[in-house]
Amino acid sequence: MARPRRSRAAEALAALLLVVLSAACGSRLPESDFEGGTRTSADPDAGPIRVGIITSATSPVGGNAFTGPRDGAKAYFEHLNARGGIGGRPVEVRLCDDGGSGVGNNECVHRLIDEDKVVALVATTALDYAGASRVSRARVPDIGGQPIGAAYDTWPHLYGVYGSLAPRRGTVGWDGKLYGGTEVYRYFKREHGARTAAVVSYNQSASAAYARLVERGLRAEGYEVITEQVDFALPNFRAVAADLKDRGADLVFDAIDSHGNARLCAALDDAGVRLTAKVTNVQNWTSTVADDYEDAPYCRNALWATGSSRNFEDTGNAAVREFRDATEGLETHSQWQLEGWAAARWFTEAARACAAAGVTRACVDDRMSRGQDFTAGGLLLPVRFAHLPEPPATRRACLSVARWQDGRGWVSQGDMDRTCFVVPQLSYTP
Repeated sequence: MARPRRSRAAEALAALLLVVLSAACGSRLPESDFEGGTRTSADPDAGPIRVGIITSATSPVGGNAFTGPRDGAKAYFEHLNARGGIGGRPVEVRLCDDGGSGVGNNECVHRLIDEDKVVALVATTALDYAGASRVSRARVPDIGGQPIGAAYDTWPHLYGVYGSLAPRRGTVGWDGKLYGGTEVYRYFKREHGARTAAVVSYNQSASAAYARLVERGLRAEGYEVITEQVDFALPNFRAVAADLKDRGADLVFDAIDSHGNARLCAALDDAGVRLTAKVTNVQNWTSTVADDYEDAPYCRNALWATGSSRNFEDTGNAAVREFRDATEGLETHSQWQLEGWAAARWFTEAARACAAAGVTRACVDDRMSRGQDFTAGGLLLPVRFAHLPEPPATRRACLSVARWQDGRGWVSQGDMDRTCFVVPQLSYTP
């Protein structure tokens, strides 16, 4: 049975909500700019196999927010080429920074597909994936992209790193709604006895909307929910911390940015709040926690991350160890790097299956559309693509869990392939 996950699109939006609103207002290039040449396939007798990676590397979020998947994918292809490439042909990577805008994203799509004639896009990480419809129309497979928006649950030929069960016929999800499970909340309730959870948000529409989604999930799992909202411009985290101490919160979830999280943690430490867990997501699952939360040692050691991929610190696993050995030159490591590495491996498996007949867009896309339960050698929970006419009411969902501990880093909590629950699927509007 396939093992779905809580909506990572919703989590990504939560992590980036403050900049999505300001950065997603770019105009679109005219349709004529994308006509002609989009169906070109790579010549199997030509030299390198060319792939493209679109990243919002210089987006308003900051220089390092989106580069993890790109760096992981690049490292994989370098590792692959050092071992002979695909059927003796090296993979040539073409990078494009879209600057976090719709205009820039469309320009990247145009350049990579029409001019560079890439066989596929890999590990796309775009703040505003404005060119998604053009990628789909050109039938260029986009493999292992991060679902920051709804594109991977909207368009065919786009294969997000976590899979999708939506119809993907040009409209979002099912009647404009996506669905996510409550397995994270179930986990902390069953495994750690948590009963009271706080949700902290800003007095800003996107932040408040995501907070309401978290609240719904928590209530569905029987939690007592404490809602805390702070002013975006002048957040009073000390007041939040004092209230949470008085009310005995076990868990804290949030719909605020990374800087706000660090300040919230510092306030919780100052107030003497001792949580079961301060729960974060895959975007913050990085090796920089000690620096990011240097003023909050207690809260820092209560940080837990959940996701759909194996902990990048779990070097006892052969696939993780291969990733870490190949990326030992990087200054920092992150879960998004590992997922970018997995995306590149995914493309490589599809391309190898096409090598005899020719590594073309059509062949790679066909292999992707038929593939089920891809795991990148155990790095990912099994990924599935389907076109279900109706959303499921409940699903069996598994999750990867890790806890930060000073001196040890991120420590895996159980086996992600066995940390599974049958949970309801709740709708939300992306």
